[in-house]
Amino acid sequence: MKLTATAVLSALLCAEAALAAEHATVESNWGGAILEGSGFTAASAVANVPKGGGGSSAAGSAWVGIDGATCDSAILQTGFDWYGDGTYDAWYEWYPEYAADFTGITISEGDSIQMSVVATSLTGGSATLENLTTGQKVTQTFSGVTAGSLCETSAEFIIEDFEECNGNNCQPVPFASFSPAVKFTKCSATAKGKSVALSSAELSEVIVNNKDLTKCSVSGTTLTCSYV
Repeated sequence: MKLTATAVLSALLCAEAALAAEHATVESNWGGAILEGSGFTAASAVANVPKGGGGSSAAGSAWVGIDGATCDSAILQTGFDWYGDGTYDAWYEWYPEYAADFTGITISEGDSIQMSVVATSLTGGSATLENLTTGQKVTQTFSGVTAGSLCETSAEFIIEDFEECNGNNCQPVPFASFSPAVKFTKCSATAKGKSVALSSAELSEVIVNNKDLTKCSVSGTTLTCSYV
């Protein structure tokens, strides 16, 4: 994702606006499923890596995270980016610190990627990506983070049209088309030690120029997001 703090906050506000008025004429960076409540300490899912389209400047992200929908002091998240030129990134982030790329893992079209975040406290936790196709696994741990504390009030499974910033000027990148649909399977979220059903999630869509660019739906523990 590689966002500045300003860009992340912008994405949060767009996501909240989309939830407040489904299919309203707003811009939304997020498409996917958002669980809200209290005491969220873990989120995980397995996602397939799609083929991106739209040229080298176009991009999109798939990620799981804790906080961001209702809390803007911190977000713990991890996922992967796809680009229209066929390249990919794997990353982690504890907002408001910047996102960072993982080393030791490669992402390719068709791979199955397990994404997991765990909060061990409001200022500590871990982000893990495992490529189930290649067997590569990487983890970033956090402890005593001073930049921002989690609220543990939401868990997310998201397709994002992320933003890039030049100074204080932050703009969404051209949203890369993707195929096939991204399926977040085995979606799991834990709040206060108990599993939270994906069926209770709010759904959001990526909206650009008042047009929905994703169509997301939930069935059991699977979230499916298609490019439209």
